[in-house]
Amino acid sequence: MREKLVVGNWKMHGALAANKLLLDALAAQAASLKGMSCGVCVPYPYLSQAQSALQGTGIDWGAQNMSQHEKGAFTGEVSTSMLQDFGCRYVIIGHSERRALYGEDDATVALKVEAAQKAGLVPLLCVGETLQERETGVTESVIARQLDAVLAKVGVSGLSKAVVAYEPVWAIGTGKTASPDQAQAVHAFIRNKIAALDGKVAENLVIQYGGSVKGSNAAELFAMPDIDGGLIGGASLDANEFLTICRAAK
Repeated sequence: MREKLVVGNWKMHGALAANKLLLDALAAQAASLKGMSCGVCVPYPYLSQAQSALQGTGIDWGAQNMSQHEKGAFTGEVSTSMLQDFGCRYVIIGHSERRALYGEDDATVALKVEAAQKAGLVPLLCVGETLQERETGVTESVIARQLDAVLAKVGVSGLSKAVVAYEPVWAIGTGKTASPDQAQAVHAFIRNKIAALDGKVAENLVIQYGGSVKGSNAAELFAMPDIDGGLIGGASLDANEFLTICRAAK
């Protein structure tokens, strides 16, 4: 039985004082989250703060991106070993904002997944289609292409050490949400695609949904057979809302 996983993506939000309130509230309620897994991916400057607040609570932490390079003349980049120094468990890779705003292509995403796994980090591999791609009926081919790049680099066995997050780009930060049936259909497509290569990997693969998940719709989404939790954006900045989503995963 796959355990549900809910991870907050703070994106470029945060300040030391506000973070403390949020992290302390999560830590105080960590015991109520037994039966599911929970984490937060925070901006790089706050990894130490997250580590200090969450270590020993059962809530994990991680980063929102990383370089595929271990070290070198890559100004502004952060390596896997740097993330390890702060006890990170997770790293988000291939988020639609990284793809769209910073030109990360499928090949780069695959290299990052490979580097993360070599370092013992769990990549949260994001895949998803734009509104235009959905409306033209190419959702599955887009997601297949994104997955195939990673499969070519790490093999299907590599997905046994990863999480896939389906994030319809048209539902991120827009207030729109894929219906539970729409989300389930894509999650099932992903699992069936992996099952064609390795049934056991597919059965155990955690596939999160990311796209305007809120406390009010989380339970309905998470009840779908192939939706194993969520990658949560704006709602993860509110402790009560995020905890409500986490509890819905139980």
